[in-house]
Amino acid sequence: MPSSFVSGLVGRIRGHDALERELVAVVGRGRVESGAGALKLYSRDGSVTRGGHPGIVCFPETTAEVSACVSTAARHGRPFVPRGAGTGLAGGAVPCEEPVMVVTTRMDDIYEVDVERRLAWVGPGVVNLDLSRHLEGTGLHFAPDPSSQQACTIGGNVASNSGGPHCLLYGVTSAHVLAVEVVLPDGEVVVIGAEEGRAPGYDLRGAFVGGEGTLGIATKICVRLTEDPPEVATLLLDFESVQGAADTVSAVIAAGIVPAALEIMDQRVVEAVEPFVEAGYPMDAAAVLIVELDGMTAGVAAAVARIQDIGTANGARTVRVAATEDERARIWKGRKSAFGAIAVIKPDYYLNDTVIPRTRLAEVLTRVYEVVEERDLIVMNVFHAGDGNLHPLIVFDAREPGVMERVLEAGEEIVRISVEAGGVLSGEHGIGLEKKRFMPLQFSPADLEAQDRLRRAFDVNGLANPAKVLPSGASCGHVTSLGRAPEGTWV
Repeated sequence: MPSSFVSGLVGRIRGHDALERELVAVVGRGRVESGAGALKLYSRDGSVTRGGHPGIVCFPETTAEVSACVSTAARHGRPFVPRGAGTGLAGGAVPCEEPVMVVTTRMDDIYEVDVERRLAWVGPGVVNLDLSRHLEGTGLHFAPDPSSQQACTIGGNVASNSGGPHCLLYGVTSAHVLAVEVVLPDGEVVVIGAEEGRAPGYDLRGAFVGGEGTLGIATKICVRLTEDPPEVATLLLDFESVQGAADTVSAVIAAGIVPAALEIMDQRVVEAVEPFVEAGYPMDAAAVLIVELDGMTAGVAAAVARIQDIGTANGARTVRVAATEDERARIWKGRKSAFGAIAVIKPDYYLNDTVIPRTRLAEVLTRVYEVVEERDLIVMNVFHAGDGNLHPLIVFDAREPGVMERVLEAGEEIVRISVEAGGVLSGEHGIGLEKKRFMPLQFSPADLEAQDRLRRAFDVNGLANPAKVLPSGASCGHVTSLGRAPEGTWV
């Protein structure tokens, strides 16, 4: 073995040991992990994409500790990757280049709730649903509601600019973040944005939200709180065709009605979910449409009547309005449990996330079915129809020879079809490792260069979550196996 290789290896090991000792001095021995079990556990997120593995995993509890971790990594020339609950679906938290992984789940304090000004300061490790539960009784809630909201964290929502069923009316996470305390890639701590709303100068808050950890690490987040509506109505419509459900969505928006949510599930999803949740979904429906309206009582009642007429005119067989809170909760449980129930069909899955114009929903869905059937696969569709955010779920058995190649071919074709229809690469899951190679489908070389220059303005040395989002530079992402659908998998 060449002596240069041996000496290089010894130097690397010594450097790693020195890095670990310094990190232990910063956060304590019990909150630094480098064993095989921890490195394997934190080598993946909720996506199918695999990279390498972290070099060291840290669990800071304060902004000062995050800053110290990042500064230490920078002194050693080591990259770092921020990570929340690991529910991301685009490989954004998958480690590349043996980084220092900074896990923020212990930073779960709700520091302040100002009911009068309708804002709260929270740690990045606060679970999305826990914030709204904490606000019960105040007349306020945190509007973004990813379907993983009982597990995902606010920090992760900020990183990927998460959406959810109710983003049709209320907007995605960026519309609900006023300010962020950020540890920059050199360890400096800054606050971008302002409690009062728009901060003077460039909108750095807007650039940071959705940056997928490539611009720094959020350590405190000031979120905008939304007033609870006085009236809520949830409708369930069922159709003999997906076309009828899609046409109803377009007609509702064309009528000037903007519901809080418009969600479609196709027949295969209904067949998987209904035995589990007993929500009353008609098992023979080609598609069901969930519509939620909120606002003043008279306005909601008028919108319910109008949607009943629109649905019937577009082929709805039945239109049901939830009569009780329990009935409403069951309807939504079916939607949010959809991907936990797919194992009754096949043990493995590949999930996609694109956005298309609403007017082309039926056309693109027809093509999605064709693409999958051409490859002898099964697809299930459950998606945010109101804003055209598709989530085709290809289910299969990875033990079948050659199936993985067909699945990946179908996934790539779905992305291309969506972009060609005037859509975009992602609605809420982000780009991460999974879709970085598709970025040139949507952006010109000049566009990508501008994004890269923005990134380098924050991160001169390229240490913050390397190899993510932009197609240039190193790449560590690959698919070694596609993910099984554990209980509690959401989209």
